[in-house]
Amino acid sequence: MFNSVEGNTTFYANPKPDTILQWKNAISDDFRFTFKLPRQISHELALQDCQKELETWLTLFAPLFENIGMIMLQLPASCGPEHLSRIQNFVTQIPSELCLGIEVRNLAFFRKDDNEKRLNQFLMSKGINRIMMDTRPLFNEAPSTPAIEDAQRKKPRVPVNVIATSTRPMLRFVGCSVLENNRPFYQPWLKKIHTWLSEGKEPIVFFHTADNYDAPLLARQFVRDLGIDHKVLLPFPAEQQPKQRSLL
Repeated sequence: MFNSVEGNTTFYANPKPDTILQWKNAISDDFRFTFKLPRQISHELALQDCQKELETWLTLFAPLFENIGMIMLQLPASCGPEHLSRIQNFVTQIPSELCLGIEVRNLAFFRKDDNEKRLNQFLMSKGINRIMMDTRPLFNEAPSTPAIEDAQRKKPRVPVNVIATSTRPMLRFVGCSVLENNRPFYQPWLKKIHTWLSEGKEPIVFFHTADNYDAPLLARQFVRDLGIDHKVLLPFPAEQQPKQRSLL
């Protein structure tokens, strides 16, 4: 149903080599993975002295290189403008054949000043995508369930600065529990994605909810409103199951 998946599990632990091969054998030719680089590299080692860890990760995922749409470097909120040179040095170790996206969470990168300008100019010069995160719907609703409360505690509350620094702009949209209530938040994104598509870009959009239960339905609603043909508009496998007839 989907042509990509966001591999968050790789942020916490490396899969076994057999799992990598299982993933490769389970997908169609047009499917693309998006994997997060390990938090050991981005958070624990803070992009320093991590050549061995990065090499291990790249070797492990090499069988999937042709099936990777993007690898994501999610940086902690503690990584600010003073660490830009560290980011610049780290990305030189990423093979040029891989599409890289970077998600920053330090608020100093969102103030539309020289610090943000330097970051964006660097990303554009290297063809690196700046990952955008839109958590406004999540924080717009009351923490009425444990899942919402947990998500509001863990997800970043950062400004939405819209920019395409390379050819695959990525949006991570964290929706609220009532699907229809997400429309006012993503309406501007519909126009922006149409613009990117008309420019020949390949936007990547991932959808989340507090517990991710309705995330596939949110994705379908968004694509339907976007007005493009996509496999997500087809019935999901569970929806294709015959309904049991009532005994009454």
